[in-house]
Amino acid sequence: MQQKIYQIDAFADRVFTGNPAAVCPLQEWLPDSLLQEIAMENNLSETVFYVKEGDRYQIRWFTPRVEVDLCGHATLAAAFVLFTFEKHAGSHIHFYSSRSGDLTVSKRADQLTLDFPADPVREIPVSDGIRECFDLPPVKAFAGKSDYLLVYDTEAAIQNLQPHFERIAALPARGIIVTAKGKQVDFVSRFFAPGAGINEDPVTGSAHTTLAPYWSAQLGKPALQAAQLSSRKGLLHCRHEGNRVAISGTAKLYMMGNLFLGE
Repeated sequence: MQQKIYQIDAFADRVFTGNPAAVCPLQEWLPDSLLQEIAMENNLSETVFYVKEGDRYQIRWFTPRVEVDLCGHATLAAAFVLFTFEKHAGSHIHFYSSRSGDLTVSKRADQLTLDFPADPVREIPVSDGIRECFDLPPVKAFAGKSDYLLVYDTEAAIQNLQPHFERIAALPARGIIVTAKGKQVDFVSRFFAPGAGINEDPVTGSAHTTLAPYWSAQLGKPALQAAQLSSRKGLLHCRHEGNRVAISGTAKLYMMGNLFLGE
């Protein structure tokens, strides 16, 4: 059995930047165990699978270890594949996730825009468990649907922060977003999810469903420029729209081919 696969650098203006994702267009769903094995073999932060269903696409995302509720960069990568290589007509794609509901991606020139549900946060105490996750304690801590959000004073603090992965993995969350006001952009961030098999994610679209509402309220404006300060770097354009967040970026093809899955 052969299975088509693409590897796309998402939120990137050239290859070797942004966040790589594997994209597998399926005719029908394969067993969950096989989907997880493919993601483990790919060993990227996310492998995304989709199946066409009428005028929309069912979509699922897997890390090398688990299936996740939402992934922004892999959804952007899947849309790039559909628009560029899989003959999707028009400039709008409707994805549906049983875990996250309706998700859409629109295209304007080479810019792709995700329309995702916002994830507002509530402030929580900076507990010892949170404080011990990094070499520098945050100024404030918040909890969202899946992640903790830790706020720091400066961009330099985010850039130089040293994570303790075992302690992060022990927390009852998908991962931790760390953030501060930016120098050249509105805000910067990094994202750590060792419990899901991703020590540090290069660029995390889903984290910006938490970041955009927070910084929109802090800065008093809906449109925001963001940078994720991983070693690969990523630039995102965000707009907070009530209970939704628009997240825009570009993508580049790195590789395409076939998987050989046996009989």
